This record gives sequence, C-alpha cells and structure tokens, in this order.
Amino acid sequence: MDAFLSALPLIFNGPVIGAIGLGTVIGLVFGTIPGLTFTMALSLALPITFGMAPMPAIAMLVATYIGGMTGGSVSAILINIPGTPSAAATALDGYPMRKAGKASLALSLAVLSSTFGGLVSLLIMVVSVNFVARLAIKFGPAEIFALVVFGMSTICGLAEKSLLRGVIGGMIGLMLMTVGLDEISGEQRMTFGTVTFQQGVDLVVAMIGLFAVPHIITTFSAYRAGLQVQPNPQDVRFELPSWGLLRRTFNLAMRCAGLGTLIGSIPGTGGPIAAFIAYDHARRFSKDRSRFGKGAEEGVIAPETANNAVTGGTFIPLLSLGIPGDPATAVILSGLLIHGLFPGPTLFLEHPTEVYGIYLAIILAYVFILFVQLLGIRFFVKILMVPPHLLTVAITVMCVIGAYAIRNSVFDVYTLAAVGLIGYLLLRARIPTTPVVLGLVLGPILEREYRTAMILSQGHYDIFYTSPTAMVFFALALLVIGLQARASMGARARAPASEQEA
Repeated sequence: MDAFLSALPLIFNGPVIGAIGLGTVIGLVFGTIPGLTFTMALSLALPITFGMAPMPAIAMLVATYIGGMTGGSVSAILINIPGTPSAAATALDGYPMRKAGKASLALSLAVLSSTFGGLVSLLIMVVSVNFVARLAIKFGPAEIFALVVFGMSTICGLAEKSLLRGVIGGMIGLMLMTVGLDEISGEQRMTFGTVTFQQGVDLVVAMIGLFAVPHIITTFSAYRAGLQVQPNPQDVRFELPSWGLLRRTFNLAMRCAGLGTLIGSIPGTGGPIAAFIAYDHARRFSKDRSRFGKGAEEGVIAPETANNAVTGGTFIPLLSLGIPGDPATAVILSGLLIHGLFPGPTLFLEHPTEVYGIYLAIILAYVFILFVQLLGIRFFVKILMVPPHLLTVAITVMCVIGAYAIRNSVFDVYTLAAVGLIGYLLLRARIPTTPVVLGLVLGPILEREYRTAMILSQGHYDIFYTSPTAMVFFALALLVIGLQARASMGARARAPASEQEA
C-alpha cells in the first residue's frame, strides 16, 4: 500500500499525464492506419523518451503500445482493413455490423471491450504476477507449438460452409509465409533465385492485400457498372450499446479477458492468437452460431477483449522475468533498461513505486483511450458519408504508402498487389479469407516452435508427447476438428443437391 500511495504523485502530474495523452494519440493513429503498426510507433517514440524523466518516458511507451493495440479495430470495422493483425478477427463481424448501419455501435463495443479487457488483465497481473510468470515460463517450444496447433484448429470453425475450402485457405496462408529466408538456417525458400524475394512476405502487407485489394476491385467494378450503393445518412448515427447487451455479454467478456491474459503471458504468442481463439470460443458457445460473420455483437466483443487483455498479460513475463513477448514489448524493455529499470524479481523489491507507477499508467492510458475513441466515434463514422469510389481512392493511396513504409521496399507494394489478387480470386471461388489470415499469422510461429523443439530434443518426437501441457492442447485440437468435421458432414447431408454441387 505504501508503494501504491507513493506512486500516485509520481503519475498524477503534468509531464506524465501529458506523456500518456501523447502516447495514446500516437498509438491510436498508427494502429488505425493500415501498415503503420504500433511497433513502428514505439520505435519512433523511443528516441523521444531519451531526454525525459523515467516515469514520463515509460508511461509514454506504455500508452503508445496500448493505443496501438486498440486503434486497429477502427479501420477493421469501417473499411474492413485491420489496422493491426490482432484486429483481423474483429473485422469478421465488425464490418458486417457497419454494412448493417451499426458502425457506431460496433466502434463503441470495440472500445468498451478493449478497455474492459485491458483493465481486467491488469487486475489479474497485479494479484497473480508471480504465479502466472512461473506458469508461463514452463511453456517451452513444444507447449507453444501445441497451443498454436490448437489455434490453427479454429480454421475448422471459420471455414463457413465448407471445411475443405477452409483448409485450402489455411494452407495458402501457410505457403505464403514460407517465401524468403529461413529464419533458423538462413536457406532460401521459394525465392526462384531472386534476391528481392529473400525479403519474404511481410505479415502486415499480406493482410492489407487480402482485405483491401478485393474491396478496391469490387468497389470500382460496381462504380463502373453503375451499381454503386449511395451512402445512407442512417449509417452515421451515434449509438452506444444498451445495458442489456452489456449484461448479456459480461460473462463472455470475462472469459475472453482471462484467455487473453493467459495467452499474452506466454512469450512468443501475442494478440492475433488470443483474438482468433476468443472469437472461436464465442462462436462455439453461442446459442445461435449462424449470426457470426453476419454482424454478431459477440464477434466484436470477444476478440477485442482478448487482444487488449494480451497487453496486461505481456507485462507479466516482461516485468517479472525480463522476457518480452513480442517486438512491441521488446521496445518497451529497451525503454526500461535505458532509464535504469532492470526487469526481474529484484525490480519489485528495489523499485516498487515505479512498478505501481506502471500499473497506474496503464489505467490512465485506457481512460484516455476510452475518452478519445468515444468522443471520436461521431467523427469516425462521418467517413461513411464519403462516396464509396472516392473513399476507395483514399484507401488505395493509404494502403500503398503503408505497405511501402513498413520496410521502405517497393517489393512490398508488389506483394500487396499480388496477395490482393489472390484474395480476390479466393473470393470469387468462395474460399474464405479468414483461414488464410490465420495461416499467415500462426504459420511462422508454428514452424519456429516446432523446429526449435526438434533441435532441443535432437530430433526426437518425445518432447511433444511427454509434456502434459502439450498433450492437453493436442487433445483439444483433435476434439475441435472432430466436432467441426461431424457438424460439417451433417450440414452437407442436410443441404439441397444444388448447394452440394456448388
């Protein structure tokens, strides 16, 4: 309690509050614009903190991280282009809500869920940091591989009407991420002898292409054919969720917050895995699964709660063990070290005031985010009044600039176009793109952890089946696949002959 009281004046002063406000806005802007990731925002913000006192500097980095994680939902809902990989699951129901005239409701649900998930994860972190850290450190490559396999099993649930098409989509995603240099051995893979291809396919670029380019092609095609739908003024009305909806989904949000915190505490996992597993959990335990993918409120609440709960989860191994869970927290770790705060067990003994200051900075960051985004919803939805073909021109320019800015590479712009064309062909072939995204996100982690486990075990597979944790996740994956295959075959048997032929 003394450390908490000592941290109050450390946080509630002009420089720290100003740093949190600035970091929140920077993170939101970079998270909202496709291609400008919050990891990039943190990398740009880190040099700014060099001349600042420790607490304002750390508070600014924390706020930038949290703002970026939250901001990805805005573009995912409004234009069906996730600003961050973690927001890809949000687009599955957020964009259909927008098309149904519920853009404001979807945005408000996203920010409320994000704030709730982040604060619940902070509470879990404060009361159980030592226990969760000891649990997370037991996750080695075999356990993380099994967890990712379980995450990949959600492809079955996201495969819409055809399980086969979902598997095809997932395989395409896995194949795309094999292009480039092998990160373990350095061998060239699928480069066709071209130096440029050694860069590989960047995840963010591929996601922008999958979501943006098909939208661009269909919008311009509709405009040329005179079939463009004019903006509806009703789409821009301001709407907040009712208390009844919030009460009805409270238990789901609590479960997803716990899920996100646990996954976030495991180094090497991150927001996308938590978001997709939470989405599949919400869909699987819903009384009406048919609503998902068509504008279900739970389809926005679950992934947004989980991916923001990851922010609290990642600070558990970061502060207690000095282990960053992803590139973003690695930048925050650099900021801590630069300002004389060395993460580990001794941090809580030598700098308890600063630790509680970080906790309070997280709370303030979410308060700022809640205020800024709720205030900004009235302006965000005004985008929908722009004629679609003009908005699509702006989206095209934004996507090209964002793709180039990630690595300052023209190759990424070509990759954007090529992956986007693949996405459009998949759309015409009625192959869902969500399994492709899941393959893109989880593929590199799946391969890396599998090969690391095999190296540690000197090629013996017993590293997988001698781990109780890994066996639990493998069993869950088999259960999910079996249940979904059974449901898919049952639906196939009941479908009319015309649908089966299609």
